[in-house]
Amino acid sequence: MIRTSDVWWKNAVLYCLDVETFSDKGFRGCTERIDHLHAMGVTCIWLMPFYPTPERDDGYDITDFYSVDPRLGSLGDFVEFVRSARDRGMRVIADLVVNHTSDQHPWFHDPAKRDWYVWADEPQTDGPQGITFPDKENSLWQYSEEVGRYYLHRFYKHQPDLNVSNPEVRDEIARIMGFWMELGLSGFRVDAVPFLLEHNDATDAMSLPNPHDYLADLRAFLTRRNGEAVLLGEVNLPYKDAMAYFGHGVGDELTMCFDFVGMQAMYLALARQSAGPLMKALQERPQPPRDGHWATFVRNHDELTLDKLPEDERQEVFDAFGPSPEQQLYGRGLRLRLPTMLADDYRRIRMVYSLLFTLPGTPVLFYGEEIGLNEDLSQEGRLAVRVPMDWEAVDRQRHAPDSLLGWMRLLIERYRECPELAWGDCQVLDVGDPCVLAHRADCDGGTVIAVHNFAGRAVPIELQVDGSLTDVLTGDGCDVKLELGPYDCRWFRLVSER
Repeated sequence: MIRTSDVWWKNAVLYCLDVETFSDKGFRGCTERIDHLHAMGVTCIWLMPFYPTPERDDGYDITDFYSVDPRLGSLGDFVEFVRSARDRGMRVIADLVVNHTSDQHPWFHDPAKRDWYVWADEPQTDGPQGITFPDKENSLWQYSEEVGRYYLHRFYKHQPDLNVSNPEVRDEIARIMGFWMELGLSGFRVDAVPFLLEHNDATDAMSLPNPHDYLADLRAFLTRRNGEAVLLGEVNLPYKDAMAYFGHGVGDELTMCFDFVGMQAMYLALARQSAGPLMKALQERPQPPRDGHWATFVRNHDELTLDKLPEDERQEVFDAFGPSPEQQLYGRGLRLRLPTMLADDYRRIRMVYSLLFTLPGTPVLFYGEEIGLNEDLSQEGRLAVRVPMDWEAVDRQRHAPDSLLGWMRLLIERYRECPELAWGDCQVLDVGDPCVLAHRADCDGGTVIAVHNFAGRAVPIELQVDGSLTDVLTGDGCDVKLELGPYDCRWFRLVSER
């Protein structure tokens, strides 16, 4: 019990929200709505950027890392929000966006801080490669008339990259983290971690220390300031490469990494109505260090990236869930939320969120998923999924146990009652039909089994287990031979016969 409480993130329920779209009254409005999250069973809130910004990239272009955008409130409103969450047993983490700043940040125009950014006399050919937003940019380098040199921008040209190899910049990042932790944060979701740590050119690569040492330094600083604090990393890399970001030993770099590979495999499985791709990803996924954990998700605040799928498999997902060019983005993702992708089929939607809470890893929800919030394709790019929260839908579903919100509350309640799902060893089971994913989680003598039917037809299965089964979601007893309905999902607790 002592060990599990120290690593609270392993059975947490994270909820990502954008202060601007979650409430039209900023932090004060979010505080008024916080009981909705508490009633759901959320244990940790992740805040998207709320810092002062010219709003050219939905808040990810920051002009001051030490304040709240006046449109959203004040530092006092922020502290009140964090205190209100804590009063209800919820921690709060926030986006740490220190790969770049806005080009309107005072640092960018301060000659004394010129080397806080990455400059070159000509665009570099041996530096970072790959354009993140090919619909808007055609280079990673932009000429500054003010300075007479080119600066690096991994994202938009109005977001110059910080020179993280500069010790002064590293110290400043630590100060930013320390500041917000003093105001009550329990950690950070670190934006674009591989970009943050990459070398700027070949000379850097030969002369600078290992960038992972810097990530370990950040984690050590975080732990010194707050022993329970976490770093949740956006690391969209193959498993083998992503594992390096957990660090060494029990895990001395990122606390959690998002499982992008598993998420994309899930959508391929949904498109094929076969559990095979997800089963394969689960079997290939490495075990994190002892104190590390994967973070699982159905949807996040960006386009639904499918970049780790081969082109033919990506096209399968496009054809199944977003065949229109208007629904796609950058040739690699979908700017749709789940209900549209699944044609509002409530059975499939229920099954997908059941998967989220039974697969090994910490479940992360994006605001509005609990009510089936849709996208708005009239908005540009990624903004299509960052739509205003529908509080009327919350009110309609709040007292309806058969609603999606009612389902989500039930899943979270049962997830918290089943420590095996968070702490247990996961084993994929063979039930004789490729449409069904069955897996068991074992921990301290307890076993929970979850089965999910990806097909739109009924499937009979038999679970090869010793003992009797109790349905976790209903409390009823059941037989090891059962028929799963189309897109059905069941959770069982195994009761050993002695």
